[in-house]
Amino acid sequence: MKIILIRHGDPDYVNDTLTEKGIREAKLLAKRVAGWPDVTQFYCSPLGRAQKTASYSLEAAGREAVTCEWMREFSYMIDDPVTGRHGVPWDLMPRYWTEIPEMYDREGWKTTALYRSNDALLPAYRGVCEGLDSLLSSYGYIRHNNYYITDPSKKKTEDTIVIFCHLGVTCMMLSHLLNISPVPLLHGFFLATTSVTVLGTEERMDNDAVFRVQVMGDTSHLKAGGEPVSQSGYFTEPFQG
Repeated sequence: MKIILIRHGDPDYVNDTLTEKGIREAKLLAKRVAGWPDVTQFYCSPLGRAQKTASYSLEAAGREAVTCEWMREFSYMIDDPVTGRHGVPWDLMPRYWTEIPEMYDREGWKTTALYRSNDALLPAYRGVCEGLDSLLSSYGYIRHNNYYITDPSKKKTEDTIVIFCHLGVTCMMLSHLLNISPVPLLHGFFLATTSVTVLGTEERMDNDAVFRVQVMGDTSHLKAGGEPVSQSGYFTEPFQG
């Protein structure tokens, strides 16, 4: 099985849609997605910027998407202890989060004062994990401790699903699939707008499966179309090569 995670195009956050640049990005992405003939099902966040991004690809592929509420951006606000910023629960200053060992631990991050400061945050994380596992179970991949066991009556090794969503919730999904804390993912990896992240299952023993990242944050469609990589969500200049 393969999971393809796509971040929305360059965002107009105020109006929850795309900028003109974001529309150009989404149209270039659509040319790429239209060349994926074996997609089993498309899924999408309910938020406008993801829906708008997906619309171009769905039109090009002649397909429709299933909208899932749990795929919305992980916008459960916290107060940054260093800057005082009230906002998304990442973009933290390194002098703060890197000094807390629990931030690197797959369970420990949930015990920190910062991530417990918003009562809705941890239940929302569980909701993402449960939503993802419910989706995967419909394809025959059943969560078992830290990996997945397969149900031969449902599983098809060629299944590929595409999810149009957001940077933060993508890191939360990767955290669950890879059994690691989301904090280093959120701070150590940049997923540019319309970037493509691909995971596949390695099934080296009967009925056992683990998800492994093949590529993360690929923007080759932008390069091919002469469109620069957006800086949205990044605090340095993106490499354009």
